[in-house]
Parts: sequence; structure tokens; C-alpha cells
Amino acid sequence: MKTVCVFCGSSPGARDIYRVSARRLAAGLVERNIGIVYGGGRAGLMGELAASALEAGGRVTGVIPEHLVKERSVQPGLTALHVVADMHVRKKMMADLADGFIALPGGYGTLEEMLEALSWAELGLHCKPCGLLDVAGFYQPFLEFLDDAVAEGFLRPESRNLLCVKCSPDELIEALCSYRPGIIEKH
Repeated sequence: MKTVCVFCGSSPGARDIYRVSARRLAAGLVERNIGIVYGGGRAGLMGELAASALEAGGRVTGVIPEHLVKERSVQPGLTALHVVADMHVRKKMMADLADGFIALPGGYGTLEEMLEALSWAELGLHCKPCGLLDVAGFYQPFLEFLDDAVAEGFLRPESRNLLCVKCSPDELIEALCSYRPGIIEKH
């Protein structure tokens, strides 16, 4: 894996553990010479991730829609910055630039972006690994929802298994680097 797309909150979250985890993820990726593609902002976990990676000498590419450039500050010193027309173009470009996906804690946008990456994997549109960094149990209610969707017949177990979940940044990076895609047959 040469580049990973990281989805994360534009807010820092209520607890310092979220910021610490963003910094640890950045350090782990830079240590393995894995570049980062992300939303381009300097606020919240996005800014924490980007600033930490850049300080450590990492490669960080931001992809931000025009309307957000006006509302939010863009992270200074990025390796590359792509200003695009809208969120749809942003997500497509981020996916095209990355070899895998990681979601840190975040809100609607973070979850929506990761779900789209998972949906595309389920449909066979890509075979890139998708992982959640479950910081302090943040994603446990979401994981319970996925397990319920399997139990209720709305999600196949093979599709559920497309999502790798780890609590440690290093364990997640290692799992994604060793990922081998399986074949999901649609019925």
C-alpha cells in the first residue's frame, strides 16, 4: 500500500484520545512510507492528522470542494492540494488516489464516505481494504448495527467482513497492508 485515504471528523471530538489517535495513525503511516489522502482541512481530526504527518516528513494530499475552501481553512504545507467542483468529485478523486481507506471517528460525512467505499467494494468496483480505527469504542454502536443487519438478512456475512476493525493504529495499518481481497458473489 502506497497511499491510504483517511476519512475523519472536521471537529476534534470531546476527548483528547481522538486527537492522540489521529497523531498516532499519522506517525504509523509516515513510518511505513504510506502517503495520506484526506479532505484538505486544518480543523479537527483532519488537521491533527495532516499536521502530524507533515511534521514527520510524510506525504499528504488534500482534496477539497470549492465551497469548503471559502468556509474552512486549508491545511498549509500539503504535498498536493486538489480543489474540486463538489463532494461527488472529491470522493471519486480521493478513492482514485488511494490504495485503501481508513475511518477515524467523525460524524455524518466520515460515516457516509466510508460506507460509500464499502458499498463500492461490495459491488466489486474496487478491491481496496477498508478499515475503522475504533478509538475508545467509538464505533461499537455502528458495528452492532452491522451485525444486526447480517442477522436480519440485509447484509451478507462476506460483505460485513469487508470492514476491518482495530483499536490500535499500528494493528489497523498492518491489517490493511496484508489485506487480500476475496470474491463476493452477488445473488
